[in-house]
Amino acid sequence: MSEIQAAELLEILGRWWFNYDEGNFDVLTSLLTQDAHFTCRTDTGTSHYEEFARADYQGRDAIMAWQTDHRLHSPYPLRHNGTNAHIVARHGESATFSSYIFVSQITESGVSPLSSAIVTGKVRRTDSGVQISALHVALDTMISLPLLDVQAAAAARSL
Repeated sequence: MSEIQAAELLEILGRWWFNYDEGNFDVLTSLLTQDAHFTCRTDTGTSHYEEFARADYQGRDAIMAWQTDHRLHSPYPLRHNGTNAHIVARHGESATFSSYIFVSQITESGVSPLSSAIVTGKVRRTDSGVQISALHVALDTMISLPLLDVQAAAAARSL
């Protein structure tokens, strides 16, 4: 087997978000390794939808139970647009990655932004092809500020 290529990463992430939006749970299941790890949270931990967004599951079956319930209680149509996906590091037949997602829904006035997030994780080549072995979603909820101010606040908290 060979190392993961960028096109393979883009393919599996595109398949994941498309099939999540469409509720194709059998396809989603096939994209995960048996031992996959999934987390979801907000970046602040203080949003009004914390309980709905928070997840930490290990194993394909546990992940898919949460994904199915979460998706069935989310709007449709829902569109996750994965952008800036790139390989961070290759480790033999696996690779870590980072990307953004931008999520929209349809309201009476048309396309409406719903959320954005930083997505990190790991993909691994298996006998079934490239599969997701870790997927971590951190939803953006903090109010945007100049980066300098955000970095200063983070430095002050670490003292």
